[in-house]
Amino acid sequence: MRQASPAAPARAPWRVPLRAAGACLAAAWLASCGGGGNPLGNPSSINNPGGATGQRLSYAYFQKCINPIFLAALPITHNGVTTVNTCAGSGCHDTVAGTGGAFRIATGATALDVTDPANTPDAIRDTDMYKNFYSAQGEVVGGSTTQSRLLAKPLLINVLHGGGQIFANDQDPNVKLIEYWITHPSPSGQDEFSTATYNMFTPADPNTGTCNTN
Repeated sequence: MRQASPAAPARAPWRVPLRAAGACLAAAWLASCGGGGNPLGNPSSINNPGGATGQRLSYAYFQKCINPIFLAALPITHNGVTTVNTCAGSGCHDTVAGTGGAFRIATGATALDVTDPANTPDAIRDTDMYKNFYSAQGEVVGGSTTQSRLLAKPLLINVLHGGGQIFANDQDPNVKLIEYWITHPSPSGQDEFSTATYNMFTPADPNTGTCNTN
């Protein structure tokens, strides 16, 4: 999904959905991850309702607190059967072999020290981690956790998810992290690298601080 932001960057070449077939745990799992002609899958392009603020989400918080969720082994319930996989798994949202629609994750993305002056916004935007950030932000409706498919799909909130139910309920610790990210954007007029978002950590340091959820 695309964040409603008039200042959002143009669709980059790496956002074009890839159709390459990838290996999956099993044929049934591949189907469950969506894509292709599967009516439960993620479409190639998604039109979200417009958000009201146009504010950017925090890159620092995404890098430290959100991206790891996509790489973690999580229990997946599909058709009453629970297995374990990652959101970025082959056949799901992996940027190379995934079939999970527009949402793409590069599994080898490396975190950068956002407090290092050498890591300028332009330098960060040229990395795989930023591609992950941009893709995830595209699944968010600014300020709305229930309309944002980054949460609505894995929670099965009024929408089907080819990959099944990822989070049992809104009390899941990963849900709390994603909710906090969505509801604490950068101040109006500031970009995703705003140092004002460092207060999303305790202490307010993206390198040493822990990820706040409330």
